[in-house]
This record gives sequence, structure tokens and C-alpha cells, in this order.
Amino acid sequence: MVKKWVIATLGAVLALSLAGCSADGGSKGAAGSSDAPANSKGTAGEKTKIIYWTPDRHDAEFMKAKIDKFNQTNHDNIEVEMNVMGDNYPQAVDIAFASKQAPDVLQINDFQTYYKKGYLAPINSYMSDEMKKTFKDSQIENKNSIDGKIYTLPNTGQIWRLVYNKDIFKKAGIASPPKTIADMVAAAKKITEVGKSEGIYGFASPFKSGTGFWRAANTIAGASNNFGIDGYNYKTGQFDFSMYKDIALALRQMKEDGSMLPGVENLDIDPLRAQFAQGKIGMYVNHSAEPGVYKDQFPTTENWGAVPVPTADGTIKGAFPIIGGSYIGISADSTHKEAAWKFMEYVYSNELQTEYYEKGYGISLIPAVLKSGKKPSIPGIEGFLPKRYDAIYPANPGTITESSLEGMKWPETFNTFVFTGGDVGAVIQDLDTRYNASLQKLRAAGTTNIVADPAFDAAKLQGKLSTEE
Repeated sequence: MVKKWVIATLGAVLALSLAGCSADGGSKGAAGSSDAPANSKGTAGEKTKIIYWTPDRHDAEFMKAKIDKFNQTNHDNIEVEMNVMGDNYPQAVDIAFASKQAPDVLQINDFQTYYKKGYLAPINSYMSDEMKKTFKDSQIENKNSIDGKIYTLPNTGQIWRLVYNKDIFKKAGIASPPKTIADMVAAAKKITEVGKSEGIYGFASPFKSGTGFWRAANTIAGASNNFGIDGYNYKTGQFDFSMYKDIALALRQMKEDGSMLPGVENLDIDPLRAQFAQGKIGMYVNHSAEPGVYKDQFPTTENWGAVPVPTADGTIKGAFPIIGGSYIGISADSTHKEAAWKFMEYVYSNELQTEYYEKGYGISLIPAVLKSGKKPSIPGIEGFLPKRYDAIYPANPGTITESSLEGMKWPETFNTFVFTGGDVGAVIQDLDTRYNASLQKLRAAGTTNIVADPAFDAAKLQGKLSTEE
């Protein structure tokens, strides 16, 4: 009885998640993670249909146009259908693989977990020597490859900044964006005092999910210490969530001060952007997709900019973490791997990636694109261009640890603290205990090979992407 209920539930959720997919599209048949190319040719005149899943909405119009061009110009009779998924993307991916209805190509938002679950097919044998050379210096173990097998390639990285409304700051009498966490709390309070009568508030984050805390806190934490991000201490090889204490207290204070946009606890990122575009939010923390968002998705005439996030004491001890390294990959279940690769190769082409970068949809991590010397001209992008203090961190076992974690994950746990208060020390101790217990089990089982690096110093990551101050 229970088994039937689970199957019915999965089917219902999958039906919702796959809305828009054609009945004959995607991959069917037995799973196969072989590195050997599969036959993707259909019968004469028959299209080989490839289903592509992505959770990204900010570049949807651009990618749709590029996919339409691919469909019209490729000589292999391949037709790609792109499905832009919602916030339930991770769950939709799991359900799709469980029910043998996975897409052929999918965006990888969690490389280590997707690898462990067998979702991805290696692409080494498909890559030309020239392509291998292009990506040689940007490959990261546990983000693109494991044990010599490549599953995905980098394209862009999310450069994280404090996004703020310059005119709102000026109206509130604030001369410059905050440099410390305390400055941020004070600025949010001042903005709200001056603008509340017009529906303007100092701060917001999409607290409907744990990303509300994560977006605001992780970059601040990475710059404020030199030992870790994602709650993980690279030096000790253990989780240490005390790195978030100051920012958790600051966000709690902003909530108590009434400095956050009303209803922020039920806010997603796109409704937040819509409010910012209307001049109702003083500042928030997000990444380098924003220039494209405010050009296409939520066009605005507001005078806005982006600056480095504040830190605990105003100094940068570590680095601002760039989120990136993984992008798209081929499903291990796809019966059209060769056709899927042709599409993947098209997406990674220098032409497409250069245009993507120049139009401001993301900051490229591909050396060939960056060496072109062309910078995006889209309004607002200048604040997101890589600086000396932006860096790509090594992989850590954060996500894989959560696969066997008992209890609530750390972003949601801190979210709860921001809105309900309590003993932040007890919150941190509980998280440390649960996460390290899960990590110990995974290491004992050989599930992760990431261990302590006593010599790690995040400050040494600085300057590898850019030397510009």
C-alpha cells in the first residue's frame, strides 16, 4: 500500500515538473553510463529529439533564440526542446531519473550528488583535442571531473555583489554603500525610516527558501574569514557554522528593526527583483545575472549599481566566492548521447559563449572568451566584473554531506533564526554536530575523498582570475 502511494505521488509531481515536455521527447530505455558514443541517428527524415532542462530564467530568451538557430541550421536532423524548470528543479531531476523520464541534457546544479547517483555520462571521448586544450586549465576536480573522467565543463561564474539603489541611498543621506555588516544594518534602518511612507524598505532577500539566508551570507562569510565557505572549514576538514554568526545576528536585527520588505519571508528571487526594479528595495545580495535581468526580464529606469558585499570588520581576509565550474552535462540514461553531445558542443562553442558574456548574461570562466579582450557593455555589468578578491574555491563536501543529513539544512535553519530568534550559539552547535556526524559516515563509507587541507588559505586564491582591484 505504501509503495503504491509513493509511486502515485512521484507520478503526480513528475507530471507537474515535466509540464511542457512532449510525450515522445527525452530519454527512454535502460540506463547507460558508458563513455562510448551512442547511435543517435533516426530513420530517414525523422528528427532526433533532445530534451534540455535548465532552472535558469534570466537567460531564457537568449538561449531559446540560440536553440531555435541550432534547430534550423544543424545538419544532423536534431531538434532540441528546452524546458525552463521552476524552483523545484532538484526534486524534478530526481523524480525524472527515478521514473526513467530524464532529459537528455541537463544543467548540473550539484555535480557531486549527480555523479554519485549515476545521473551523468562522461564526455571525454566526444571532446576534440582542441576542445580539451581549451578547457585544460579551467577543469576543477570534483566540479567537472572525477578520476580522470570529465562530465561537464565550466562556462560562467556567478560573481556576487551587494546590489543597491543609488538614488534611495542618496535620499536617505547615506554617502556610500556599507563596508561592514554593522554599516549594512544601520543603512537598512535609515532607508526604511526615510522611505517607509512610500513603500520603500532597506533590505530584502528571497527568504521563501533557504537561499534567502545563503545568498546574503555565504559571500560575506567567505570574505570575512580565510578558512571556508558553505559552513565548511577547509583547514580542519570539519564543518564550522560559526562563520555565519555575525551575519545571522545582523539579519535578525534588520528583521526586528522592521528594515526588511514586508512579506520577505514568502519572497522568491523574481518577485524581489520586480520590487527592486520598481524602486521599493534599498539593497540586496545577488549575482552577475542581474544586469541581464534588469535589461530584459524586469526593465527598470532605477539608478542602481553593484559593489563588493560588506564584511564583518570591513577588511577582506579571504575571497569572495565565485559560484561556478559546472554547467551542463549528458544524462547517463539518454539513448541519444551522440546527438546530445552535438548540442552540448554547440552551447560551449566560442561564438555562443562569447556572445553570452558580451551581452551580460554571465561572467565567463573560459580563458578563450576572456582573452578576447571584449567586456560586456550592458548597464550595471561593470560592478560585477571579476576583481582581485573574487575567486573559485575548491570543491567541498557540503552538498554530498546533506544527502544523508538528519534534520534541517543550514540555510533553512538560519532562515528560521532570522525570523523567530533564539540562541544563535545553540543553533550553530546543533548544525556542527549534525553535519560533522554525517560527514564522518560518508568518509568512512568512501563516499567523499575530500579531506582537511591544513595549508589552505583563502587569501591565496586571490588574483587568479583578475588582478584588478
